[in-house]
Amino acid sequence: MQAEGSLRRALLTLRAVSRDFDVSRPWLNRVLEREPRRMLRAVDDVSFEVQAAETLALVGESGCGKSTVARLIVGLHPPSERSVEFRGRRMQMIFQDPYASLNPRWRVRDIVAEPIKVLKLEKDVAESVSILLAQVGLSREDGEKYPHEFSGGQRQRISIARALAGEPDLLVCDEPTSALDVSVQAQILNLMAELQQRLRLAYLFISHNLAVVSQVADRVGVMYLGRLVELRPAADLFRGPRHPYTRMLLDAVPDLEMSGRPRTPVAGEVPNPLAPPPGCAFHPRCPHANERCRSERPKFIDAVACHAVEERRI
Repeated sequence: MQAEGSLRRALLTLRAVSRDFDVSRPWLNRVLEREPRRMLRAVDDVSFEVQAAETLALVGESGCGKSTVARLIVGLHPPSERSVEFRGRRMQMIFQDPYASLNPRWRVRDIVAEPIKVLKLEKDVAESVSILLAQVGLSREDGEKYPHEFSGGQRQRISIARALAGEPDLLVCDEPTSALDVSVQAQILNLMAELQQRLRLAYLFISHNLAVVSQVADRVGVMYLGRLVELRPAADLFRGPRHPYTRMLLDAVPDLEMSGRPRTPVAGEVPNPLAPPPGCAFHPRCPHANERCRSERPKFIDAVACHAVEERRI
């Protein structure tokens, strides 16, 4: 089965994709004070693939660039370098805040029907909306209500129904459960797993919650300061993280099993992305850093970008 899967063309491919943002002060201020333009590299040389019916999760601290990657994929931002290749029919996005992403002046039936109308899909709109609402655990009558009449979990179900209305092959999920209570998170994750199995959806799942990622992901990519530092099957990564940053992220998760193993919580702060450190961006916080780490950027070798791993020092 693995051999067959490796021969399939990926549904989504990113090859060395980068994105810069101009964060300069206004032109007149720069002229008067003789300041150069300031560019922020939010995503730096990121490459990965997503296969059909697969869940790839991107994790990392706030500001690591994972949400920017999501926006590059769906076209909300164009890449500054290289391009994103999508071989499916359509993709849709589920946002972190379901209330902010739903039009408060529209009834739910109109919100869910919008992709059907915009894409001019040849189907009965009213019947399709009823089917979509039923798929996410809502009723036909719920279509007559407005978003403010629902709980947070129900609003996210509406967002999922709207995303499914466009008949996508890929759903880009940007922190889809982080604004929800823990019990509601479980319900939404179970719903997404059921829909994935039934509809053969692929998910790009953006999250900072490693407990959630461990439940849903087939593979996990770890990002730090705009760069991908580790990308491995979820079971392998959680069982034996290789990059020091991944190890620190996992050590920060409460040890409910009381395993007694030594743990190193994440120390230090994320460097200023306007002036990233030379060499390995993680070296100011890494207990294994040496002079090579401070001067030479590590290459992505054997699913991890780390000199210490390459040199077998850890």
